[in-house]
Amino acid sequence: MEPVYASNAAAREEPFLIRKARLEDLPRIIAINRATLPENYPEWFWRDHLEKWGDAFFVAEVEGRIVGYVMSRVEYGAPTFTKGLIVKKGHIVSIAVLEGYRRRGIGTALMKAALKALKERYGCKEVYLEVRVSNEPAIRLYEKLGFKKVRVIPMYYLDGEDAYLMAREL
Repeated sequence: MEPVYASNAAAREEPFLIRKARLEDLPRIIAINRATLPENYPEWFWRDHLEKWGDAFFVAEVEGRIVGYVMSRVEYGAPTFTKGLIVKKGHIVSIAVLEGYRRRGIGTALMKAALKALKERYGCKEVYLEVRVSNEPAIRLYEKLGFKKVRVIPMYYLDGEDAYLMAREL
C-alpha cells in the first residue's frame, strides 16, 4: 500500500509515513487512544469505522511503529455553510498522536489525508469535528486547516467540559 503523505522531518527527527489503517493496526490504535485521550470507544466501534469508512481512516508510522491515527466517518445532515436540506458530511471522530511525536506535522498530515479522502473518495461537501474548548493546540491546528468554530456544545464530554463544534467546506 502506498503512503498518502511522507515527511522528511528535521535532521534530528525520524521521517513519518501516513497510510490507510488496517485491521491488524486496531490494537495499537486503541492503545494510542487510551494513552492520549479520555474518550475511549469499544473495539467494535473502531472495527465498524474501519470496515465502513476505511478509505478515510489513517495511521502515522515512524520507523514502522504506529504513533498516531485519525478515524473518520460519513454522515448526512443539514448543511452548515450553504442552504439546502441534506448534505453529505465527513465527521472526524477521533485523532491522536503520541506525546513524544507531536509538533512534527503528523497531526496536520493525518488531517489532510482524511479531508482529501472524505472529499475525493466519499464525496463529502463539508466536514466537522468536536474539540474540547480547553484544547488550544488542537483548535489552532483545525483553524490552520480552515475549520471555523460553529457553536459551543455544552457539557459534551463525560467530565462535563464543553466542546466546540468546528466545521469547514471541502
